Amino acid sequence: QVQLVESGGGLVQAGGSLRLSCAASGLTFSRYGMGWFRQAPGKEREFVTGSRWSGGSTGYADSVKGRFTISRDNTKNTLYLQMNSLKPEDTAVYYCAARLSFTDYIYWGQGTQVTVSS
Repeated sequence: QVQLVESGGGLVQAGGSLRLSCAASGLTFSRYGMGWFRQAPGKEREFVTGSRWSGGSTGYADSVKGRFTISRDNTKNTLYLQMNSLKPEDTAVYYCAARLSFTDYIYWGQGTQVTVSS
């Protein structure tokens, strides 16, 4: 049973910071590439950033470059997303996901709500 559980979402004022966590279980975490996605009401799911199995980012969406940072702790089976300088446009449900190399993301969490007020 593979489970990805996001946490750390909440309400924050514009310009503030928030750190999301994604706790993974039921898989060999270090073998999977991980990603963060987000979806705002009425909009399609958007790729935010990804992390290789060994660490390091696969890239960032243009909208979050310079503000968001992905990281992972394979000893804790946990993925993180540090979000700084938050904007109201960042308001969305944030999801973490897992994949093997060169595959689609196949495991998804339930999401955590991030709301940025102006």
